[in-house]
Amino acid sequence: MLVTVPVTRSGPLSGCTIAVSAHRRAEDLIASFERRGAKVLHAPTLQIVPVADDHALLEATRRVIANPPDDVVVTTAVGFRGWVEAADTAGLAAELLSTLEQARILARGPKARGAIRAAGLVEHWSARSETTAEVVDWLRAQGVGGRKIVVQLHGLSDPALQEALRAAGASVRGLEVYRWGPAPDPVAVERMISQVCGGTVDAVVHTSAPGAQAMLDAAALSGQYDELVAALRTGRVLNACVGPVTAGPFVALGLEPLVPDRFRLGALIRIVTDRLTDDNARSIETEFGQLVIRGGAAVLDGVVLPLGPGPRAVLAALVAAGGDVVSRPELLAVLPGAEDVHAVEVTVNRLRTAIGRPELVRTVVRRGYRLAVEPAGVPT
Repeated sequence: MLVTVPVTRSGPLSGCTIAVSAHRRAEDLIASFERRGAKVLHAPTLQIVPVADDHALLEATRRVIANPPDDVVVTTAVGFRGWVEAADTAGLAAELLSTLEQARILARGPKARGAIRAAGLVEHWSARSETTAEVVDWLRAQGVGGRKIVVQLHGLSDPALQEALRAAGASVRGLEVYRWGPAPDPVAVERMISQVCGGTVDAVVHTSAPGAQAMLDAAALSGQYDELVAALRTGRVLNACVGPVTAGPFVALGLEPLVPDRFRLGALIRIVTDRLTDDNARSIETEFGQLVIRGGAAVLDGVVLPLGPGPRAVLAALVAAGGDVVSRPELLAVLPGAEDVHAVEVTVNRLRTAIGRPELVRTVVRRGYRLAVEPAGVPT
């Protein structure tokens, strides 16, 4: 199900709505954004599924012990930890670690390297780009003819990379600890995409390339693909990825996701917070304090005001006008599903009730409505 995490505390992201597409470590993201005042929508587009047949994993582990590899490629921290834990449960951990200690261990990136060291081992080399392709290129450059290589797979591994090693003369075995499974709740994912397309979400955050691609695939399946891509392309919704690999599916479409300099969750959280705070907030100084427009809310003088799509659309148009009058026909044009100017009057009344300051939205007889702004107030 699509989980909305309610937030009552204030913070730099007060009034913001952030969609999280991740399954693994989503709790860390949610808690961090919550602490900053955001409302979080969580709808995993994929889920990590342990290998159904534990017997197959243990048999593969026994074969590794019986026929030690020359090289071991560790692609993910969660996969390597799961492998060692499964071996430990079966009483094979000591033999497995002893076998790996004699091999040349290659890490796909810092997270995999951390898991290797946590197991008491030391990596021989680590890829800077955090891609399996770089590991394969390094191995081929070193020469792999006649070498036995074990690759810990990571859910959606590219078989072409293993074939490249085989073509260079290596004997390659893939070891699957987990795989990516379908979304736990496809309906929730569809609703999340609808909210992204509708502009009621300020940012959508991704932590894996398969998860990012799964969102695009789900949008295509629900008939929202073009609308989603348009929302991400225009920047109406901030599209943030933990690293360039995760951003790959979007970059392939000519999009430019926000990617932190350091490919870590902490850096991702900071850059999303900074961007939403500094760049994406439409704000104006009013007679009642600063007014900030967010995806599904407004913030007036530090107080978060939840707004429905109609009132929010009207308020956004008034903020964009910077205190100038906006006519009823102009407001009608931004109201979703409205057919006549009477709907504008009804929506303005709902807006005044929601913000608790009816005088903020002034009626200009025969002309329309305007915000009660400070004399020098202009949108930022």
